[in-house]
Amino acid sequence: MKYKADGTINKYNARLVARGFSQKEGINYEETFAPTATMSTIRLVLALAAQFNWKVHQMDVKSAFLNGDLQEEVYMMPRPGFKVVGLEQKVCRLAKALYGLKQAPRAWYMKIDQYLTDHGFQRSPFDANLYIKHTGDDILFVVVYVDDLIITGSSAHLIHGIKQDLCRTLDMTDLGLLHRCLGVEVWQTENHIFLSQSKYAKNLVDRFRMQDCKPATTPMEPRLKLSAQSSSPLVDETLFRQLVGSLIYLTATRPDISFAVSYISRFMSAPKADHWIAAKRVLRYVRGTSDYGLLYTRSSDPILSVYTDSDWAGSVDDRKSTAGYVFSLGSSAVT
Repeated sequence: MKYKADGTINKYNARLVARGFSQKEGINYEETFAPTATMSTIRLVLALAAQFNWKVHQMDVKSAFLNGDLQEEVYMMPRPGFKVVGLEQKVCRLAKALYGLKQAPRAWYMKIDQYLTDHGFQRSPFDANLYIKHTGDDILFVVVYVDDLIITGSSAHLIHGIKQDLCRTLDMTDLGLLHRCLGVEVWQTENHIFLSQSKYAKNLVDRFRMQDCKPATTPMEPRLKLSAQSSSPLVDETLFRQLVGSLIYLTATRPDISFAVSYISRFMSAPKADHWIAAKRVLRYVRGTSDYGLLYTRSSDPILSVYTDSDWAGSVDDRKSTAGYVFSLGSSAVT
């Protein structure tokens, strides 16, 4: 399901999917990996767009993996219900990558990488999914995250041109201004860009049945010390991991809970009752702050600054220290 920024369903997608789990390495595929853009890169590009008052656009590939060219010979059985009289014993040789194939992400990445480099873009040495193009005094950024493309830059004419060419060449859909990406809601105005995961946060609270709890004012109790050697009883390991994993995803736009989530994630192997209480406190804090997010605005002094801090032997189990940092572009946190 494809969602709009307000959480309503935009459209449904259907795919013919190959049974990639039956592939064998060295026979059906060699390499399977494909890079994806980091959230830090996406936040940095959005911070730059807010600083220079650029509009951020989004493109969606209708059938991304079907554009990938296979380098191996791959055969598959015809799907159930598809029969050709007299050719019942035949199998299909794939000319293009299908969803489900182990090498499909790699094949698609090589396709889009070739297209962008052929059109004058240079791949960033720090993130293989960030492409930059200089044309005179203008600059254009393209961020690739599998089948989602984020496009921004100083020239509306260049943006319009690359969008039209992408639609013709790779059968993409122009979604207009960026409004939702990787589950993150994006609100663009003339003066700022706001990132939020409010719908995800509210669904997370409902999922763990905390919608009627009393909100907490902080994500963690002051001076709280937890230990893996706690004498409190064990709790459901699977449930604890699901909660911590969901909270880790929420930190994409919520740096205020990063330390608390990192702290409780140390106890994933054998969580105890006091660890579970600490995790639920983070959820109580999220319930009262579900509309919080990252605000990117124009700054009069757009320098890259960093603040860092650390404790000393803070862990009661192994006496290890914990360090934390935040990089900001102007007044906007990006990492």
